[in-house]
Amino acid sequence: MHSLQTVIPLGCEEAPAREEAVPPERAWLGVVSADHARRASRYGWIQLNHGARRNLVRLRRGDGFVFYSPTEHRGGRERLRAFTALGTVADDEPRLADEVVDMGERGTVRPWRRTVDFAPVHAVALYAVTHELLLTRERNWGYQLRFGLLPLAVADFEVLRGAMER
Repeated sequence: MHSLQTVIPLGCEEAPAREEAVPPERAWLGVVSADHARRASRYGWIQLNHGARRNLVRLRRGDGFVFYSPTEHRGGRERLRAFTALGTVADDEPRLADEVVDMGERGTVRPWRRTVDFAPVHAVALYAVTHELLLTRERNWGYQLRFGLLPLAVADFEVLRGAMER
């Protein structure tokens, strides 16, 4: 039995074709500390607003998602101001976590989560992309970050994806 093989002359090896990312129809910006963003991306889920369900129901499968981290640690005073994780929402509904989480002064909760397929990216400082983002054009743009989740222009998601994948 013979098998067909493609022969590539030495020195002419081609790198495997990289899939071009398709822009999502919608995108979101979640606000958490960098240590929380790293944990979320390691486990493939997000939780926002101390485990509340209300914002998670706004997301749909296929939506782009980016974490912005004002600080390295929750409650920390040292500013980080970076985009720290990026991915695509991969489920249809919020789900309750299996474990109960200690939220410090807020007590213990069983948080709501969404599954996200996180891309292998690196953090990008806000100052490195602020001039390219629609998000930062408004004078008091940072005020809306206190809500924990806000709609993000798809164009901004693509700018961030490009910067974070480099």
